[in-house]
Amino acid sequence: MVRRRRLALLLCALLAPALGACTAEAEAAPPAWHGGTLTIGTGPTNGVFNQVGGGYADLINRHLPGYEALAPPTNGAGENLQRLAIDDVQIAFTFADVAADAAAGKGLFEGKPVLFRALARVFNGQTHLVVRRDSGIKSIKDLKGKKVGTGPQNSGSEEVAVRLLTVAGLNLKRDITQMSASLSQTTSSMRSGALDAMFYSAGLPTTGIQGLFDQSPGVFTLVPLDELGQAVSKAYPDIYAPGTIPKGMYGLTADVDTIAVPNLVVVSADMPDEVAYRLTQLLFDHQSELAAVHPEGGNFSRDIAPLVSPLELHPGARRFYGVS
Repeated sequence: MVRRRRLALLLCALLAPALGACTAEAEAAPPAWHGGTLTIGTGPTNGVFNQVGGGYADLINRHLPGYEALAPPTNGAGENLQRLAIDDVQIAFTFADVAADAAAGKGLFEGKPVLFRALARVFNGQTHLVVRRDSGIKSIKDLKGKKVGTGPQNSGSEEVAVRLLTVAGLNLKRDITQMSASLSQTTSSMRSGALDAMFYSAGLPTTGIQGLFDQSPGVFTLVPLDELGQAVSKAYPDIYAPGTIPKGMYGLTADVDTIAVPNLVVVSADMPDEVAYRLTQLLFDHQSELAAVHPEGGNFSRDIAPLVSPLELHPGARRFYGVS
């Protein structure tokens, strides 16, 4: 018994410095940024941003110790940056055109520039112009006199729709009857015949649009937008690109050429470099898990991701990509 007690005392004496050091280290560990809670601005519940954003939140919850991520639905790109500006979200999925306006204090953000930094350019948003087959609409210019859904208010889809309509020479107040509403409300209005056409820009496939085609076979089709390519590039240099909604998507019998806009993941400018580094790393180390949530989760690469001009990469993201 005496020998056991002596051995126990000896072990305590030997381990005491190490235990003390561990305790001191734990006490000195800095608290998690933002209280350890990160909210992600995503998009409508039946849209790609919401699905991929939810998958990203799950990655954070499983692989970033000390942090909990939430991914509530929003109206999308514009609203996400408005909420980022007031710290209602700390991470946001957005469109390159909306983000450029927000950084410059233009458009929806007139006189109120938003300070943020980019983590990555991810997949492209393909612009859908869905029309009823019985509407007689063959091109965007045929929308004159029609009832048109332009997407949720303050969304990237609405911004793209307004720009394309303007470039096509249509006046939103005189030439069309415009409806700004959620994706689910818009598709419902398309089914009922309250709308002749709708715009929506998102990754492929978009669940809400897939549902529209599936539930009403033969009623709807997509109209090409490539005729606007040169005019859009001239009006908005270095933002938009040619896009394609491929044959087979939504039951299409041929490719539909359209206009694409890069999608971005952006964060609060004051996010610590290490947190931004880890968040960027998660996108690529666990990309296969994002792709399992939605195919677009696999449609971006480390080569393209840092190409976010005219925006700035977060220093933590720059460190991850190894760029200056």
